[in-house]
Amino acid sequence: MTASTRLTYSLRKRNKRVADYQFDSIIIEDVRDAKEEEAVNSFRMALRTRDLLLDSHDNYHTMLRFLKARKFDIDKTVQMWADMLHWRKEYGVDSILQDFIYKEYEDVQRYYPHGMHGVDKEGRPVYIERLGQVEPNKLMNVTTIDRFLKYHVQGFEKMFKVKFPACSIAAKRHIDKTTTIIDVHGVNWLSFSKIANELVMRMQKIDGDNYPETLNQMFIVNAGSGFKLIWNTAKGFLDPRTTAKINVLGNKFQSRLLEIIDSCQLPDFLGGTCSCPNDGGCLRSNKGPWNDPDILKLLNSREATKPTIFGSSSVADRLDAESYASMVTHKLVTSTEISEPGPTSEATLIPSTFMQSVPSSEN
Repeated sequence: MTASTRLTYSLRKRNKRVADYQFDSIIIEDVRDAKEEEAVNSFRMALRTRDLLLDSHDNYHTMLRFLKARKFDIDKTVQMWADMLHWRKEYGVDSILQDFIYKEYEDVQRYYPHGMHGVDKEGRPVYIERLGQVEPNKLMNVTTIDRFLKYHVQGFEKMFKVKFPACSIAAKRHIDKTTTIIDVHGVNWLSFSKIANELVMRMQKIDGDNYPETLNQMFIVNAGSGFKLIWNTAKGFLDPRTTAKINVLGNKFQSRLLEIIDSCQLPDFLGGTCSCPNDGGCLRSNKGPWNDPDILKLLNSREATKPTIFGSSSVADRLDAESYASMVTHKLVTSTEISEPGPTSEATLIPSTFMQSVPSSEN
């Protein structure tokens, strides 16, 4: 693929073409449910009536994620949306990619190994944590909760502005969810301090309130019998829609992961063939379509700011085409400019639940 490749955004509803959004000649397929689309249109109207729909957020899939988080209750979703906009303004989220530099990234990575690495077979980015190697007390000696949270939010912003659009182009289908792998080998829950609990709980609130419904599947691997016992208790308190996404596996997990992730995209310590020896290891490599020079050029192409729309007179379709174009042409920062926190969203429910299930000690 070259940077001049033409990009088309093809919208389908129940296999029926509704609109073709032509940026350049790649087709990004989007299959929509008719009832969900009707709900999004109603939600969009409610937001416009209340002057809560910013151009930067006028996006079908963003609104659908919020609706799902509130089980399609329009009034509750409007309130969630309003709270999200207020939080973004107060937290300075719109400029966090440019304004925040996480200079302690290397030290944090040493005590909290994590990162994005490759994509699954459907093209979704894969996020990995080696939870058993986390040293909470040492982590809090090299950073602060507030700075780590900014780093975490910055990672989500880059996910939506760079990684998801890049993955969508590479997969030729709409991508807005991640596959997460949590390796709990060697975890000692008693080592998680009160301050670590606070960090995870605050991350969970940020994610659930402002970046809902971004988890496709989670795989918790190397789970021992004690861990499984805690999980069987904890999942009774979680939303069934969330627990359905979570797979708790023992130490013979490799074949299951390889069903959904190609071996070349999976680190060797998880049963794959990748080691990223020239990039400081897989969790520091930031491997993925978002580092493909041709895709980055395409995302930055000014041609994408004026999509040609075929086969639709729908105002909503046109607005969504324009918002998609705006999303994929946002001025990007290169992968070396921003270190990579991991988006967890529903994922943070799991560590926090387990941490609360055992005594925690003070720092």
